[in-house]
Amino acid sequence: MTRPYYIAGNWKMHKTRSEAAELAKSLVVQLKGGKHTYLVAPGFTCLETVGAIVKGSNILLGAQNMASEEQGAHTGEVSVLQLKDLGVQAVILGHSERRHTYKEDDELINKKVKLALRHGLEVILCIGELLSEREAGQAENVCETQTVKGLAGVSVSDLERVTLAYEPVWAIGTGKTATPEDADAIHAYVRGVIAKLYGKDAAEKIIIQYGGSVKAENAAQLMAKENIDGALVGGASLKADTFVPIALFG
Repeated sequence: MTRPYYIAGNWKMHKTRSEAAELAKSLVVQLKGGKHTYLVAPGFTCLETVGAIVKGSNILLGAQNMASEEQGAHTGEVSVLQLKDLGVQAVILGHSERRHTYKEDDELINKKVKLALRHGLEVILCIGELLSEREAGQAENVCETQTVKGLAGVSVSDLERVTLAYEPVWAIGTGKTATPEDADAIHAYVRGVIAKLYGKDAAEKIIIQYGGSVKAENAAQLMAKENIDGALVGGASLKADTFVPIALFG
C-alpha cells in the first residue's frame, strides 16, 4: 500500500506573531502545489495569526499540546474548544518534551487523545525511547507501551484520524539521528503493534512519521524506507529554506 507522506513542522516555543506570519506566508507560497500533506504547529499565541494565513492553502494548522479537560478551572491550560475556535485541525500529543520535561504520563496523554478525537481533531501521537532505554534493549518495549496505552479506548474508525510519530528522545535537538535502518525497524515494529490492536488493514493505513533532528540532508534517506511515512520536524521547520526542501522531497 502506498501511504501519503505527511510532513509537520513543530515550531516549539519560538516566533513572535510577526515572525510566525512571515514564515507562514513564505511556506504558503513555496509549498503550493506540493504533493504531500503538510502541517505547521506554531505556539498558542500565534495560532490565530498563522491560521488566517494558511486558511485555504494546502497547509494544516496544528497545536503543540492541549489540556486534558474540555474546560474549567485549569489556570494556564488551553482547551480543545479554544483550539477549535481558532481553526486548529490537528494537535501534537505526547511529545517527548511533554513526557520527560513536564512529566506527562501515558494515562494523561491518552485522556488528551480521546478528547481531541471526540471533538473532531486529528492527532499526532508521539512515542519514543530515551538513550538509556535504547542501550538497555528496551526501545521496542517502550514504544509498544506508549502506543498501546496512548491509544487505549480509541476505536478503529477514530484511528483513521491518528498519526504516530516515532521520535527517539536522544535524537531530538541533539544533531544525532537514528539511522534510516534503525528508524525503519522501530516503525515496522510499531506497525505490527497496530496490527495486533486493530488488524492488518489499519496497520497498513496508519501514517508513522519520524522525528529527531530531521534535516534536508537526511530526510530523503529516512523517508525512502518502507515504514517511514513522513517527518515531524523541529529546528529545521523554523526557516523556510530548511523546511521546504524536506517538505518537497521526492
